[in-house]
Order: sequence, then C-alpha cells, then structure tokens
Amino acid sequence: MRSPDTSEPGDRQRFEQMILPHLDAAYNLARWLVRDAAIAQDVTQDAMLRALTYFSGFRGGDARAWLLQIVRNAAYGRLAARPELPLEADTPELIDPADDPEASYARGQDAGRLDRALAALPAELRECLVLRELEELSYKEIARIVDVPIGTVMSRLWRARQALLQAQGGPRCGTDRQ
Repeated sequence: MRSPDTSEPGDRQRFEQMILPHLDAAYNLARWLVRDAAIAQDVTQDAMLRALTYFSGFRGGDARAWLLQIVRNAAYGRLAARPELPLEADTPELIDPADDPEASYARGQDAGRLDRALAALPAELRECLVLRELEELSYKEIARIVDVPIGTVMSRLWRARQALLQAQGGPRCGTDRQ
C-alpha cells in the first residue's frame, strides 16, 4: 500500500471532517462481518488507513457509503486470508443498572438470541441487514457499497428478515395462507 497522500492543502482537514465522524459505523460493520472485536478493530484501522491514502481520489458524494465500502472490502480481504475466524459473535452483554435483575436477565436473553441469529446469517444477508437497520442506509447506498443491484439488496433484506423471524419463532411471510 502506498503511503497516505495528503499533498493537497486541506486534504487532512477535509478527511477529518468528512470521514472521521463515520468511524463508529465503520467499526460496527467490520464487527458484524468478521464477528470478532479485536479483528474488527484491525479491519477498521486498515480501512481508515486506506481511506486516508486514497482520499485525494474521493470525488464527493456520500462519505459514509464510501468509507463503508472500503471497510467491507478490508473485512472480506481479512476473512479470505484467515478462514478460521470465529463463527460466533462475542458481543458483551450490556446491563442497565436501573433494571431489576429479572428484567436485565430477560433483555440479555433476547439480545443474545438476536446476536446469535444475526451471526448465523450468511455474510451477504447480514451485511445488508446491518447497513439498513443499524446504519440506516438507503437501498441505493447499500447497493453501491455491496456492488449489487437495488433489487438484490431488497431480496437480501427480505431473506434476512425472514430468517430472523424464523429464528425468533415467528411465522414466515407468505407461508401462512389458509
């Protein structure tokens, strides 16, 4: 990789203003794709370095979508290089100290089931769901990031939602006709 190119005056300041606000979104996507907190930090760091290196080539548009595409590529590159990465999510359980113990336990159980259901999704479904529901990107932005048509994004989101419903014990849409 070439060294960061910030030869244009103000490039570094523009980078900090346009890209750094999306660091949490970058880590979140990396975390859901590689399913390991430490590796997600490495992927995010690699992606930020790539973003800084090639920022002079950024021609405007949605900076978050541009960064998340870099994160996605870095994550898949890491997964291809290390196929033995963990298959289970290791997200810590967050407990609200204001809750009574029973409510905290119930919420933790629900969150754990959701995490396991998300982790069990194929990567192409999980990434679309994370980008749409957690990062609140439009279908068009997701299509650009994952480099597929909008219809494919819509199909993947539908399939991901159906898989989550089924994992939670809910009915599948279109299968309960009488």
